[in-house]
Formats: sequence, C-alpha cells, structure tokens
Amino acid sequence: MATLPSLSSSINSVQLDSKRKEDGEEQTAKPSQEFDDLISTLPLDEGLVPMRLRQYQGVWIPEHFLRGIIAVRQRFTARPDDLLLLSYPKSGTTWLKALAFTIRTRTQHSLARHPLLSLNPHQCVESLDRLFFLGKLSSVEPQPSPRIFSSHAPYSLLSESIKGSGCRIIYVCRDPKDVFVSRWHFNAKLGSKTDKEPIPLARAFEMFCEGVCPFGLIWEHALGYWKESLGRPGKVLFLKYEELMEKPVANVKRMAEFIGCPFSPEEEKQGVVEELVRLCSFENLSNLEINATGVINAKAPTAPPTFASFFRKGKVGDWRNLLSPKMAQRLDEITQERLKGSGLTLGRTWLEAATLMDENPVHQV
Repeated sequence: MATLPSLSSSINSVQLDSKRKEDGEEQTAKPSQEFDDLISTLPLDEGLVPMRLRQYQGVWIPEHFLRGIIAVRQRFTARPDDLLLLSYPKSGTTWLKALAFTIRTRTQHSLARHPLLSLNPHQCVESLDRLFFLGKLSSVEPQPSPRIFSSHAPYSLLSESIKGSGCRIIYVCRDPKDVFVSRWHFNAKLGSKTDKEPIPLARAFEMFCEGVCPFGLIWEHALGYWKESLGRPGKVLFLKYEELMEKPVANVKRMAEFIGCPFSPEEEKQGVVEELVRLCSFENLSNLEINATGVINAKAPTAPPTFASFFRKGKVGDWRNLLSPKMAQRLDEITQERLKGSGLTLGRTWLEAATLMDENPVHQV
C-alpha cells in the first residue's frame, strides 16, 4: 500500500472536535467581531432569505463567511504540503471532501472502520474560513502536516500566503443549472429555521444570473481556478462533477496522483479504489446514521438544520424538474458568453439534454 505521512494526530483532533460539537461546545463559540466595522460599510443585500450578503472586492459573500475570509487573508500561513478543497457552493463540496479525505487517510484506517462512517465529511474536512470566523486560529496552526481544509472563496480572494506557498488545490465545478436548483432547495431548508417567507423562484433565478448570491457569479468563480489549472497543472486540479459521476474510479486515481499518494498496483489489484468509491458514494453516505439523523448544533439561521441537508439527490440533470426551458436556455446562453474563448465548458445545454432524453428516455443525464 502507498506510504503516506501520518495523519493519526489530525484524525484524533477531528474526532475530538466532533465530540465537543456533540457536547455543545460550538454553541458557546464566540465569532470574531474585529472586522465588523469594515463589513458594516460594505454594500448589503438581504434579498436571499435568510442570508445577508455583503459585496467585498466585487464579490457577494454571505456576511457570516466574510469575517473568516478576511481573517484568513490576513492571518493564515499556508504550508507547501497543505491540500485545499475549493468549490462554488452546491457544486459537489461534500463529495469532494469525502473522496479527498479518504484517499489521504486510507493507510491509517481501513475502509471498513474509516472515520467517515461515523463523521460527516464536513467534520472531517473543515472550512478554513469558518475556523477563522470562530476565532480558532490556535486549532489551525498546531495541526500536523499534511493538513486539509476547504473554502468557497474565489481565487481572487485567496490569501497571498496560499497563492505563494505552492500548496495543492483541488477545485470541483458543476453545471450552473444544477447548481442553481441545488441552491434553491438548500436555501428552502435554511428558511425553514425562520419565520420569513422564502424568496420566489423567479427572483432567486434573477439574483443567480446577476451574481447576487453566495460567492458571486459562478462563471467567474470557475474561470479563476480554470486559468490557474492551465498555468499550474501540478498545483491546481480542476474537476467536473459530471465527469466524477461518469468515471469515479478514473478520477479518484487522478486525485490520488495529484495529492501525491497514488494507489499501488497491489491496491488496485485488491479493488481498493472501487471500495473507496463505494464508501464515498451518495447512496452510502446519505444512508449512514450520522448523515441521516445527525443534528448540527448551531443556532444561526444560516446554518443547515441537519447533516441530511447536505444530501438531496446528487443527480446530474435534476434541473429539468424545476427550471422551465426558457430559464435553462438563458443560463446556457450566459454560460456560453461568460466562458467564450476560455476552453472551459460547464454541463450539457438544455437542448443537448432534451435530445439525449428523446434518444434514450431512461438515461439519467
């Protein structure tokens, strides 16, 4: 089996942090307020109930995330062997965390007794912005290498320490149509914790097209990492959710190579890659007790009510169940215009999907 730096200490810290959350410690965490004066001067949009968005350096960011992003930019010291998992919200973040974490920890834990069986992927790989927002810098710096963190920050808002450290970045993107639909359903779950009326679908769609949504325009977000992956392929790996779904084994092997812990011939012969894919599959993760019944101890209305909130369908092409052909066509047109000349494509167009369904009605696109 491939040799990896020991992650036992970091795994223990993950399990301890999970226990503290169960005991309610997170309820008493005091979010940093040192940037509140700055944030209060930034443009505000409260249309995406229950989130408040602030425009920071041209990008709309959830107010509760922004404190952490600014703190990371000023205080985080990246290491060359750090691994950062980046994504636009609702693009496959949970799955990416599960895969990357399991790839890296497979020599410390058998897949049959892996921490992922009792912890949610978001407990295994924490958001760097969230840790800094909660003032947990002291828990970040002592972590042994190699560390794994996540963020939704666009490339333009990453700290200079991250950009200059040589650390590795894995970015996952997804068809904007599916991202919007997933965002819509997720926001409805957030809204269930408040007594406010959810934003109408038509208005939410307009805000998404205009980039007045968490982390701004999806096309600009993807382009930032796409360009970096072209210029620094050894440091930035660009993945597509749809390709992960279509060829999970090949892409997991690609991720392992990129991270620096490729599967050995013996592992491949023993079917370790396939076992890892099954462990991290939507079907398996969504049915685990922690993800099916686990409750997130958070009072904030913008926090998901349960871990199950991170699992809905995981399908490619689910946008057809919510978007009208006119809405889908508009998103496709914006996608083509925004990505023109970049070489990047995101998902199938609504016309391609319709043609495929006509040819093969039972195929899930």
